[in-house]
Amino acid sequence: MKVKNKLRLGFGFLFVVVMFFGASSLYYINQISNSAKGILKDNYESLSYCREMRSILDDNQLPLSASLSAKFNSALVKEEHNLTEKGEREAADSLRKTYELLQATPNVIVNTNLSERQVRKYLRQVEAINMKAIVRKNDMARTSVDESLTILGFASLLAFVILFTFTVNFPGFIIDPLNRLLSGIRAIGPKNYKERIHFDKDDEFAEVGKAFNEMAERLNEWENSNLSKIMSEKVRIETIIEQMHDAIIGINEKQEILFINTAAKNILSINTDKLKAGTVAEIAKDNDLFKSITAENKAGKPFKIVVDGKDSYFQLEAREINVPNMDNNTSRPLNIAKTSAGKVYILRNITEFKERDEAKTNFIATISHELKTPISSIKMSLKLMKDERIGKINTEQQQLLEHISDDSERLLKITSELLELSQVETGNIQLNFIPVKPEQIVEYAIASVSFQAEQKGVKIEVVKDARLPDVNADVEKTAWVLVNFLSNALRYSSERSKITVSVKSTGNGVEFSVTDTGKGIEEKYQKRLFDRYFQVPTDGQNKSGSGLGLAISKDFIEAQNGKIWLKSAIGEGSTFAFSLPVNG
Repeated sequence: MKVKNKLRLGFGFLFVVVMFFGASSLYYINQISNSAKGILKDNYESLSYCREMRSILDDNQLPLSASLSAKFNSALVKEEHNLTEKGEREAADSLRKTYELLQATPNVIVNTNLSERQVRKYLRQVEAINMKAIVRKNDMARTSVDESLTILGFASLLAFVILFTFTVNFPGFIIDPLNRLLSGIRAIGPKNYKERIHFDKDDEFAEVGKAFNEMAERLNEWENSNLSKIMSEKVRIETIIEQMHDAIIGINEKQEILFINTAAKNILSINTDKLKAGTVAEIAKDNDLFKSITAENKAGKPFKIVVDGKDSYFQLEAREINVPNMDNNTSRPLNIAKTSAGKVYILRNITEFKERDEAKTNFIATISHELKTPISSIKMSLKLMKDERIGKINTEQQQLLEHISDDSERLLKITSELLELSQVETGNIQLNFIPVKPEQIVEYAIASVSFQAEQKGVKIEVVKDARLPDVNADVEKTAWVLVNFLSNALRYSSERSKITVSVKSTGNGVEFSVTDTGKGIEEKYQKRLFDRYFQVPTDGQNKSGSGLGLAISKDFIEAQNGKIWLKSAIGEGSTFAFSLPVNG
């Protein structure tokens, strides 16, 4: 029998037992209820009618008036329609005849007294019959209750014994095969591939046992046939790793060294004797550089190591080794339930690229510095040429001078940004940290762009908290960033629009933001907006600058331990913001 059928049979049996006990309980409870209803419905109503007739006789003189006689007759008619006990009909008939005789001879006093006594006599007789019936039915109901309790108690005991026996014995049909299967799995874990499981019954567990035995047999074959192949592949991989120019270190999930090539040994100054310790912790005790690398403190960022008396630059890359589970049917790896088998650390030598980058930076700094002087001279010459004291110029000449002036301004801005960038890249940026009020930075930045805003008819609105803490920042560099935000907002805002500058406290920092009402920036460009030389593609009318302003702004803010970000959506404008830590 299949396990599924066993479960169905077991739970079906439990269902039958519960239904049997529930049906028995309902049957006997219904009997008790019907007995109680009989007493209340039949005998109690008869006593109520008799009491009503007796009250009329006790409270009034005979013969009865027409209204009282109607009430008495109504109660008597109800009693005549509620004859349920033996002898009750005869008593009710006698009561009817006596009452009618009483009403028919109202002037004969002797007959009246006699008839009244007879009426009361038959009333008492009806009451006595019903009282005896109540006592008898009550005794019968008690007997029925006792019998029902006895039967229900026996049924409860029987159900308890059956259910208890089922509860104790039935799980064994499921647990015993599972325990045998678990024992087999635990035995095969330490590579005891000769373990086999056999089940006598033909059910799902027998199929699982058969599959287990097939798996153990295949593992045994694989262990015997592929061991030499695996060792050959291992030697080949170690040879490839050894010949790599990059330093490579492999560590397993137990923090043990799996492999390390000669390049890594030379860079990290690790000799063969230290490798005999095996674990990362033992090697890291006397080697801070190895400890820093395995702790991933330098992951992703270039760092300098002195190798053979020369400064060399490296970039660390750490990769998790995930081993996928294998599909038993197809022997193919699955993309789910991967387990970690350790990590591989790769030190890439980027000294050549670093030297080229430094050369590029120095070249840009030199060219930018050399260009500032002739550009400033051009601006001075333009200013002199515009002076009417040396002669008037015509309209075409005026337009040419304006174009030359715009181009020189743009060139001067680009050279200034390149100089700032070269300072950041070479690490020569000088920051003067002082406690400053956020309002002063905002006022300085707005004053720098107020003339440009007035020419375009753009209103700059400042929204700030009532009490703002001082920030520890470089006033000039921070204001430069805010001016850059405002300049970009003015460039992409329409005439007679509004720009909002917001300053608010965020607990341990102060947040500055500039919000414009321009057309917004597409999401695909937002991630690259702070990259160097990147500019959002436009229709050409607002495209200017070198694409370095936001990159330099990011470097300035991060150098002050702050954060910079933007929020934008097409048709909703853009918000550029940064935060700086509070003073103290």
